Order: sequence, then C-alpha cells, then structure tokens
Amino acid sequence: MGLFGRFRGKRSGGVRGASSGDVEHLINWAAQRRGVEGYLEPRTTVTETTLMLIAHDGEWTRRRVDGPSAAHRLTRKIGIPLYEVSKVGYPQRMRDYQARQRILRDRARRAADG
Repeated sequence: MGLFGRFRGKRSGGVRGASSGDVEHLINWAAQRRGVEGYLEPRTTVTETTLMLIAHDGEWTRRRVDGPSAAHRLTRKIGIPLYEVSKVGYPQRMRDYQARQRILRDRARRAADG
C-alpha cells in the first residue's frame, strides 16, 4: 500500500447532485417572496448545475438541480422566468443586497464589540 493508499476510497470522487430537499427549498423560498427570477449556473468541476433564485429586493438562495432541463421544468412549475448567468450575468439588485447585508453585519459586530 502506498503512502496515501489508505485514504483512497474515503471520498465519493464526485460532486453531490440535487436532492428532493433542494427542490422543496427552492419552491418554498419562491412562494414566500415576490418578484422572484431564476438564474441557471452551469456545472463546474466543483459543483453540479445550480439554480439561484433572486427576489425583487435582491435576497437570494442557491441550490443544486439535476441539470438545465430540471431547472427549466422547476421554474415553469412555479411560474418564474429563467435566465442563464453565463449570458446575462447577475442582476445589480443582488449585489446591492449583498452590500447592504455586509454593512448591517459590520454595524452589528461593532455594536457587540462596544
């Protein structure tokens, strides 16, 4: 056995695919917000295909889906538009939301520090 041979087989060797919990989360998240749009993120060497949902105010969530066709079916089912991130990019409202959240976290940290 080689030096690192005993560690082989501990990893699955692949990335985790979507689960029914991922799909349920996306459906429930979209139902609780308004102005939701879907953004399809392509598969990479690290992650499977993901679907990012972005609400009217920029709040977002991301979960794995079983490929582009599954993302299309899901967004049609819940009645929201679907865009490909590689073609249209992320909306400005998402970046603005992230900036607001960062400011709020910094303020809370400073208040906790005294």
